[in-house]
Amino acid sequence: MNKVADFRTFSAVADPEANVCPNGAAVLIQTLLALGVDTVFGYPGGAVLPLYDALHAEPRLRHVLVRHEQAAVHAAQGYARSTGKVGVVFVTSGPGMSNTTTGLLDAMCDSVPVLCVSGQVATSLIGTDAFQECDALGISRTITKWNVQIRKSSQVEATVRAALAFAKGGRPGPVLIDFPKDLQLAPVTATEGCVDAPVPPAARSVHEGLLADAAEAICEAKRPVIYGGGGLVNSGAGACALFARLVDVSNAPCTLTLMGLGALPASRPQWLGMLGMHGTLEANLAMHHADLVICIGARFDDRVTSRLADFCPHAKILHVDIDPTSVSKIVKADIPLVGDCAEVLAALLARVEHRQPQADRLNDWWRQIDGWRARQSLAFEDTPDAIAPQALMSQLQTQLEGRDAIVSTDVGQHQMWAAQYLKFEQPMRWLTSGGAGTMGYGLPAAIGAQIAHPDRTVVCVSGDASILMNIQELSTAMQHRTPVKVILSNNGYMGMVRQWQELIHGGRYSHSYTEALPDFVAVARGFGWQARTVNRREDLDAAIAECLASDGPYFLDVHVAAEENCFPMIPAGAGHHEVMLAGDHKK
Repeated sequence: MNKVADFRTFSAVADPEANVCPNGAAVLIQTLLALGVDTVFGYPGGAVLPLYDALHAEPRLRHVLVRHEQAAVHAAQGYARSTGKVGVVFVTSGPGMSNTTTGLLDAMCDSVPVLCVSGQVATSLIGTDAFQECDALGISRTITKWNVQIRKSSQVEATVRAALAFAKGGRPGPVLIDFPKDLQLAPVTATEGCVDAPVPPAARSVHEGLLADAAEAICEAKRPVIYGGGGLVNSGAGACALFARLVDVSNAPCTLTLMGLGALPASRPQWLGMLGMHGTLEANLAMHHADLVICIGARFDDRVTSRLADFCPHAKILHVDIDPTSVSKIVKADIPLVGDCAEVLAALLARVEHRQPQADRLNDWWRQIDGWRARQSLAFEDTPDAIAPQALMSQLQTQLEGRDAIVSTDVGQHQMWAAQYLKFEQPMRWLTSGGAGTMGYGLPAAIGAQIAHPDRTVVCVSGDASILMNIQELSTAMQHRTPVKVILSNNGYMGMVRQWQELIHGGRYSHSYTEALPDFVAVARGFGWQARTVNRREDLDAAIAECLASDGPYFLDVHVAAEENCFPMIPAGAGHHEVMLAGDHKK
C-alpha cells in the first residue's frame, strides 16, 4: 500500500499544512484528470453531492449540466464518438441512475466507450429501501461491459483506472461505477487495487495461414465486395486509411453499414452506398451476387442480412473483428481473422500488395454493378409544390460540402434519408443510433460533439416525433453556448411506423399520427434559439444557408411531404435480391 503522503501531491484538495487527506470523491476527480479526462456530462442529486463538491474545487474538469440523465449519456456518446475518447457521466442514485439505462443500452449496442459514475446511498443503508436507493448493478448488468460498486475508499483510484481502460479496450462499451455516498466522503489514507477489476483479453496474433488464405481469396475473387462497419471507425483513422488502401489495391466495390459511414470517403469510385434495409440497390445486389464478402469490423446485423437463408448465397465469408464472440455468431466465417482492425488490415494489406491483384479480372463485375447503378435507386421527384424529404437531405448535403461537418441524427425515416444522401469523407463525422434505434439520441449527441469541437459545424437531423423525446436539451445548448443546428424533417407522423403500417399492415394506421405537435419555432425561441419554419420548396435553400450561417444554435423546422416513404427498402423477411424501389409497391 501507498501511504497518505503519496496523495498530498496527487489531490488538489489535500491540505499538507493541516495534514488533511483527500476524500473518495476528490480522488475520483483527480484520477480522471490524471488519465486525461477534461469533460463530464451530468446532473447532480443528493447521493452524489460530495462528488459535485469535489468538482467545485477543480476548475480543470469541465462539467456540462444536462436536463435529463438519458441525455447525459447520449451527450457523452457524441463526445466519445467524435473524439475517440471515453465519455464520462455523473448522476445521482435511484431515478438518476435508472434514467441512464437507455443511453447505456445505446452505447452497449453501438460499442461506444462511456464511463457512468452513479451515486448510491450510504453503505449502511444499502438494502433497506432507503430514499432514492436502487440496485444499480442489477439494473445495469446487461447493458454494460462491466459494472462495479466501490466498497472501500482505498479502491477508488484503481477502480476508475480499470473502468476507463476497460471501456476503451477491445470492443468498446459502457462501464458503470456505483459510488456510495459515505465512501465519497471517507478520507483516503491508502490505495489498493480493485479486486473486481476485469481481466483484459490477451492480445491475439492472427494465424499466418489464415492471413495467407485471406490474401489469396481477395486476389482470386471475381465478384468481391468489401463491407465495413462501426468497428472499423472505432479502430481509428489509421484503420480507415488502411481500409481505403485495401479498396484501392483490390479495386473491389465497397459498401458500409449505417454505423460505418465515413470509413471510406464517399467520393471514391468504388463506393456503392450504404448496405441493408434502406441501402442502395447496387450495394444490396452486389452483396447478393458476390463470390467473396470481406467484412471488416461489422457484425452481420439483421438490418444488413435480412433473411439469413438468402444472405450472400454464393459467397465465401472473410470476417475481421476484434470481438471473437462476433465472428461466426450470425454468419459463419470461412476465414475468421480476430484482432484489431488496424493491425489485421496492415498485415493483410502487405500480403495483398505483394501478390499484386489484377484489376481487369473485375471488369465484368463492375459492368454488372454499373447496370444496377444506372437504375438510380435514390432518384426522387423534386417538385416545386412540396418539399420532398429527399430534397431536404440533398440540399443539406450540397451546403455542407467543404465544411467538414459533424452530423447526428435521431431514428426513423429522416435517419435513413440522411444516411442515403449525406456524403462523408472522413470517419467520426456521423453520429447515429444503430443497434438500439434510440429516438431522442440526436440532439444531446450533437451537443456532446459540439462541446468537443467548438469551432466545427455540428448539425442534428431529427424528426418531429424524435425531437420531442429530449427537446429539453435545447436549454443545455443555450447554457453551454453550443451553436448546434437542428434541421427538423417534420411530416406530422412517426414516419417509419406509418410506412410499415402502410406497406406491411394493410394501411391500418394505429397511433402513428401526432395531432398535438407544438409550434416548434415558438418552443425553440422560448429556449433562446434562433428558429424558422419552411413550407415551400422555393424557400428551402436559403433557409438552410441561414441556419448553417448562424453563429448560435438554430432550429429549422422544415415541413416535408407527409406520406413519403423511404426507399429502397428490403421488407422484413426478404432477401437482398427482393429489394423494393419507389413505385414497386404500387404495381
